[in-house]
Amino acid sequence: MFEKLKGVEQRFEQVEKLLSDPQIVQDQAVYRKYVREHADLNKIVSVYRRYKQILQDLEESRDLLKDNDPEIKDLAGDEIAALSQEKETLEGELKSLLLPKDPSDEKNVIVEIRAGTGGEEAALFAGDLFRMFTRYAENRNWKVEVMSQHPTGVGGFKEIIVMIQGKGAYSAFKYESGTHRVQRVPTTETQGRIHTSAVTVAVLPEAEEVDLKIDPSELKIDVYRSTGPGGQSVNTTDSAVRITHLPTGLVVTCQDEKSQLKNKNKAMRVLRARLMDQMLQEQMEKRSEERKSQVGTGDRSGRIRTYNFPQGRVTDHRIGLTLYKLDNILQGDLDELIEGLTTYYQSQALQHAETSGQ
Repeated sequence: MFEKLKGVEQRFEQVEKLLSDPQIVQDQAVYRKYVREHADLNKIVSVYRRYKQILQDLEESRDLLKDNDPEIKDLAGDEIAALSQEKETLEGELKSLLLPKDPSDEKNVIVEIRAGTGGEEAALFAGDLFRMFTRYAENRNWKVEVMSQHPTGVGGFKEIIVMIQGKGAYSAFKYESGTHRVQRVPTTETQGRIHTSAVTVAVLPEAEEVDLKIDPSELKIDVYRSTGPGGQSVNTTDSAVRITHLPTGLVVTCQDEKSQLKNKNKAMRVLRARLMDQMLQEQMEKRSEERKSQVGTGDRSGRIRTYNFPQGRVTDHRIGLTLYKLDNILQGDLDELIEGLTTYYQSQALQHAETSGQ
């Protein structure tokens, strides 16, 4: 652990020098990348330096135990007890800080919500989840921007894609990927029977140009006339954009804006995030099953959470947490769920690191 900490401290000092390099400062994309790295390393280095000071203070206090004065010996003993306790606390903190960090944690996030099984009821619940995520983000003063939407006309969505901008947005939302199941009586149900529907959620960190370069020659860009409800120019000009990434076959469309340029920019942001996510998923598949469980991003195809309206409960199946506060959660009160998931996956990663001797 100590060799790794020394390496972190050396890297911290290197990054500090890079941040004062005029060439780095001129390239804002690269400069921001180093600023983020500096902030992350600073969290570890500040604790490590305090830990080194504790070790030095302990050594000095142990020397005082050899003093002939009983009073000094007693004071040294008390000091050693307090320092030893702090040393143990800092060691635990350093182990947690040294766990592999998801480099995307501080990034903005793209959340894709799609109605699954359940027809119109699933589309309505997709709308509920969209509003739940939006309220959670707004409570943190994060900006929410709709990138693309396919409404059903009665408050639901076949699909809606949103960008949430704010420091740490991805770390808060990354465990929402997967299938969200809802159990309730639809408004159209005359017999009072409970129906089960599903909505899938995909969470992608925003990929900046510095993270992923896309060759323009690999893109096929089509423009066409928007369809569906909109302003007076939405349906009369070729403002909608469809971008196809030829090597992968990924297709992104956007028609929400009146401006073709704005639609193209939005579509490119979604495409870049999907390509980065695809690349990361491929990397994960090459790792061992043990390593994948350590990362703990969750299986997108798996059922992760059930929202039961008759009982007013929400159950997260990954950590076995059930909360009887459905209304509050749908209003964006997700803190308890997110904290529970974060703590669980961090403890899993810590156990893995300890058993593998990392």
